Amino acid sequence: MDFSAVGEKIKELRKQVGLSQKELSHNICTQAQISKIEKGEVLPLSSTLYLISQRLGIDVNYFFDIGTTPRLDYVIETSRQLKAARRNTDYETIKQIVEAEENNPLFTRNKRHYQILLWHKAIYVYEVNKDFPKALELIEEAIALTFDKIFTEKEIEIFISKGIFHYEEGLLEESLKIYYRALAHLQKIPHLQDETIKSRLYFNIAKALTDLNEYDSSISYCKEGIDWAIQKDNLYLLAHFHYHIGYNYELQKEFKLASNYMKEALVVFHLVKDSRYTDYIQEKIDRWQEDYKDRLPD
Repeated sequence: MDFSAVGEKIKELRKQVGLSQKELSHNICTQAQISKIEKGEVLPLSSTLYLISQRLGIDVNYFFDIGTTPRLDYVIETSRQLKAARRNTDYETIKQIVEAEENNPLFTRNKRHYQILLWHKAIYVYEVNKDFPKALELIEEAIALTFDKIFTEKEIEIFISKGIFHYEEGLLEESLKIYYRALAHLQKIPHLQDETIKSRLYFNIAKALTDLNEYDSSISYCKEGIDWAIQKDNLYLLAHFHYHIGYNYELQKEFKLASNYMKEALVVFHLVKDSRYTDYIQEKIDRWQEDYKDRLPD
């Protein structure tokens, strides 16, 4: 463990958030101890490092990575690029990044870093190479690198990808089993670093339930997703949840309810400046307005 690297990062983060050494040390340790830590003279106990990380607003694992991984900034940036490509469904870029880094010691010598590469390799193997068995093999290998008894957030995210592969293969009941298992593990985590994981899990469960014609259950999960988004003051997938509720009602030919929820979805899509689906949704609403004008609100 590189004491000096950890100390330098604590000092850097402390200054970024505008804390003095005395303020950082309050109810954690002495100011003198913080001074020694920042100078690299001592490494704090894990419990002390955890409290420091909480006050600085970061994951404690970041400090352990700093102390054990040279060029952590490079690993973090690569992971950021993979995440962005995953969110944009840019699977060719994922493939290029993974192939460029899979023999890089910065990743191969650290299980958690290598896990990220294996996970994204599974994604491009499925989405680009269309090799479902190999993608599942890579997913299991990635999870096995770090899994103990309870999934971490990262392992849950990887497990969600496994569910998505099954869903896209039309294996709906199996995908639901995977999602439900992930949800059970998620509920055992007392504090989520990434609150959008729960939103994504609810949404994927809702989609699979809809395809199994379990519309009421799908709507219930969408409403849980909406409540979660409001509780966390986060717009992520909020529009999609409203749209999907409307879609469930559309499939049941309850067009008034479908129209109401899709109008709410449009409001949120406009709010977040996401126009990918707005024309399609508006066309649906307009068509229903014309076909069922006696039953739909203006």
